[in-house]
Amino acid sequence: MSVEQSTPGSVYERFQGSPEFQELRRRFRRFAFPMTAAFLAWYLLYVVLSGWARDFMGTQVVGVINVALVFGLLQFVSTFLIAWLYARHAERSLDALADQVRAAVEAESAGDAR
Repeated sequence: MSVEQSTPGSVYERFQGSPEFQELRRRFRRFAFPMTAAFLAWYLLYVVLSGWARDFMGTQVVGVINVALVFGLLQFVSTFLIAWLYARHAERSLDALADQVRAAVEAESAGDAR
């Protein structure tokens, strides 16, 4: 970890500017921002269609199940899918680096406490 000991501020403030922490933030944002935008667009589509395409949303799919109900249930499915994808992304791309950063912060904190 490349953090200077003489830099003023708390250990957390010093590590915030480290290349490792910046890389961790970049990896997180590379997943979170596009996924958030996609989910919000998907949700907005559901809301817009529910408000302005009532005939389409009321179309019967099977029995009493209509398109609106299917879209509503798919909101739950997409939420769980995104959570699963994030857990997979974190395990592959974030956890090892986060462990390194955490260990370095704890080591420096322990050194500052002495």
